[in-house]
Amino acid sequence: MTFEYAPAPESRAVVDIAPSYGLFIDGEFADAAGGKVFKTVSPANEEVLSEVAQASAEDVDRAVKAARKAFEKWSALPGAERAKYLFRIARLIQERSRELAVLESLDNGKPIRESRDSDLPLVAAHFFYYAGWADKLGHAGYGADPKPLGVAGQVIPWNFPLLMLAWKIAPALACGNTVVLKPAETTPLSALFFADICRQAGLPKGVVNILTGDGSTGAELVAHPDVNKVAFTGSTEVGKAIARTVAGTDKKLTLELGGKAANIVFDDAPIDQAVEGIVNGIFFNQGHVCCAGSRLLVQESVQDELLEALKRRMSTLRVGDPLDKNTDIGAINSAEQLARIKELADAGESEGAERWAPACELPDAGYWFAPTLFTGVTQAHRIAQEEIFGPVLSVLTFRTPEEAVAKANNTPYGLSAGVWTEKGSRILWMANKLRAGIVWSNTFNKFDPASPFGGYKESGFGREGGRHGLEAYLDV
Repeated sequence: MTFEYAPAPESRAVVDIAPSYGLFIDGEFADAAGGKVFKTVSPANEEVLSEVAQASAEDVDRAVKAARKAFEKWSALPGAERAKYLFRIARLIQERSRELAVLESLDNGKPIRESRDSDLPLVAAHFFYYAGWADKLGHAGYGADPKPLGVAGQVIPWNFPLLMLAWKIAPALACGNTVVLKPAETTPLSALFFADICRQAGLPKGVVNILTGDGSTGAELVAHPDVNKVAFTGSTEVGKAIARTVAGTDKKLTLELGGKAANIVFDDAPIDQAVEGIVNGIFFNQGHVCCAGSRLLVQESVQDELLEALKRRMSTLRVGDPLDKNTDIGAINSAEQLARIKELADAGESEGAERWAPACELPDAGYWFAPTLFTGVTQAHRIAQEEIFGPVLSVLTFRTPEEAVAKANNTPYGLSAGVWTEKGSRILWMANKLRAGIVWSNTFNKFDPASPFGGYKESGFGREGGRHGLEAYLDV
């Protein structure tokens, strides 16, 4: 017997979105110098949510000057005093978590279940974690009295707007730096709400500045001569451009870029548990995850059994309203990203891979893509090499552990991987051979603020999270 789920919508009334927002510079909201604005829309129904200021080079300069002015006093505060502000911010995020979760789902398109149960708890946890480090920097392994760098210019993506903000801002402030942050053009609202939380927490003016805008705003921030540290999470293409801009300067740089992770299932793996890990690895956040397990490598002897179980599980996934608590897969973030996913999926079919998707009714308005599986994929296929950044899984097979490693490493990326087997020795052997910054064993997409995150090759360099995440914001 199949039971239908009744709609269980989260109320929009818990979040009050203003008709327009300015730039947050030196503790105050202000209009952009050029007066330009752009609209941010909900990807689920293309409804305009608000108008947001477009920062220019003049605005970037104002924000960097405000951050530089605030740096002197902020960096001179004892670590325990800086920690009080971070603890306060963390508690305010917890208090306003329902409001922020609804806002994130509206602006980004992700299911409320994910923004409520994954994103927001992790956001608060990162501020709590780095608040704890603020007065212990001398014990972090970077010298007895490590110093902050100065002004950090940070550019974050649209897939986890508030979480990426926390990954960047929390360690920067804990180490005594001040920040100018640019959120993604399609998801600016949660960063602007965070600016209000900074005011609520009594954070000194200029310590955190938020500039909204498109790629040109980010380019101006990265190139500004008075920025000491650049942190970027986003596409490899933009990351390379930023590296070229920063080359030849004394700016410190961390890049967290794309990925094409292999989720490797051996014949002794628990099939049902592995299927849940595969689904979580690729369909979490509509596949808008840099470390998504977008390549499934399955041992030949269990391929048929695994695929049968995986298709059965995919048929139960619910695609629809991000604010419905029953939704598993929400909306694609933008029309541009949807076009990219469709183009690569069509390329997979034209190159000879076999496409399968469960029967599911997609909404008429908004940007939607059904969870999709490709079998018969070779390593030469574009869908096995290029980052799709959507709910599309490519299935390849292997016979031996050595072949699994060779196929998993046959990618320009090196961000993450997953290994499914009951043998601990095999997990350790694989982890040692896989060229990936994070290797999950019998799980996938597990994050903790105490654990470093980052990649190799075209997935970038530097680490965020944990003790290792402090180094990027210290003069060491």
